[in-house]
Amino acid sequence: MTEEQFIPQAPAGTHDVMPPESFRWQALVARFAEIATTYGFGLVHTPMFEDVRVFHRGLGDIAEVVSKEMYEFEDRGGRRLALRPEGTAPVVRAFIQHRPPTPFKAWYVSPSFRYERPQAGRFRQHHQLGVEVLGSDDADIDVEVIAMASRFFRGLGLQDVRLIINSMGCEACRPAYVTALSDYLSTHQSSLCDEHAERWEQNPLRVLDCKKEACVLVTSGGPILREQLCQECSVHHERVRGGLTELGLSAIQDDRLVRGFDYYTRTTFEFSSSALESAQNAIGGGGRYDGLVEILGGPPTPGIGFGVGMERVLLACDAENSFEVAGPNPAVFMVDVTGGGHARRIVAALRDRGVFAERAYDGRSMKAQLKVADRSGADFAGIIGEQEAQTRSVTIRALRHEAEQETLSVEEFLSRFSALGDRS
Repeated sequence: MTEEQFIPQAPAGTHDVMPPESFRWQALVARFAEIATTYGFGLVHTPMFEDVRVFHRGLGDIAEVVSKEMYEFEDRGGRRLALRPEGTAPVVRAFIQHRPPTPFKAWYVSPSFRYERPQAGRFRQHHQLGVEVLGSDDADIDVEVIAMASRFFRGLGLQDVRLIINSMGCEACRPAYVTALSDYLSTHQSSLCDEHAERWEQNPLRVLDCKKEACVLVTSGGPILREQLCQECSVHHERVRGGLTELGLSAIQDDRLVRGFDYYTRTTFEFSSSALESAQNAIGGGGRYDGLVEILGGPPTPGIGFGVGMERVLLACDAENSFEVAGPNPAVFMVDVTGGGHARRIVAALRDRGVFAERAYDGRSMKAQLKVADRSGADFAGIIGEQEAQTRSVTIRALRHEAEQETLSVEEFLSRFSALGDRS
């Protein structure tokens, strides 16, 4: 394409979020922030890029996200960096660097970047809401984190959501299971899907995460990790399940749930929406990662968290016709045919009082300005013509219902609309 033919567009696998849809995104983040605050979480912002070792060490070099999907680059100082592919490792890095008191409870909202085939609700730049708790291995923390995610989904009006849960064990019991699984897969290698028939030895647990029918059939007859948990992991898992039951949360045990990263230990969980196609129905999930802080160079520190894909959650809301958010409409729209100075001062005064007020620009005619006022969704238009300008008054015209026009002094006009407060 020549320079003359260039038409600027969002890069492949990305998308623009424009009003009125962006009002819905804003409301989604606000809802999450409100819930996070009630659970004692504080907002943490981390850079969009990190030293590449944060992800190579934290996620594992053989993780598909690292080996195939991560955006890596060298900056002008020769440093190897990577765009953030997920939210947990950067928060852990920040925890190690700043050493806040524990338990450290953080929430975040951030874009993540993965070079993967775009699919429904999943883009090369997608957006996540998430929480992390560092400094406690209490099973009640697991329960609290899962309950918070569940509360968030319920608050959006989602009904067709199910919670599945599993335990990944720990360093004491998982190696024996991985050995047993490897022995089993070695005798069924030819029956695995094409990808895992060649790669299963790199990480046998990933075969459990495969959704292809061939791998599902093979692993359905294989060893079950839950049956080989050590005593501590078994007690922890039962405490989590019992705590969820006490809170009225139904959790389905899924022995295939291993999640996607190597850092998970013990509790893993996922929320899926039956309103979405099964291949892209996961709307959030997470788990415990008790060794990640040490892997990244910090002191032994247990941790747990979850992430929620904003695009995927909103698709689920669309499928269930829930969480419909309309953009805000002005309480009043100022129409000024005397040069605009009066509208400028009155709109500023209204906004100072917390009132959503708008006005027209560019010296348009009365008719044109009233059309703009009507399209804005405002309930009222405040009109200033030559007579109003001379008498320091404003004529009020109802735009959404039948009502007599009335003319008030500027002070009376400001007082009336100030009583409406902030309608945005």
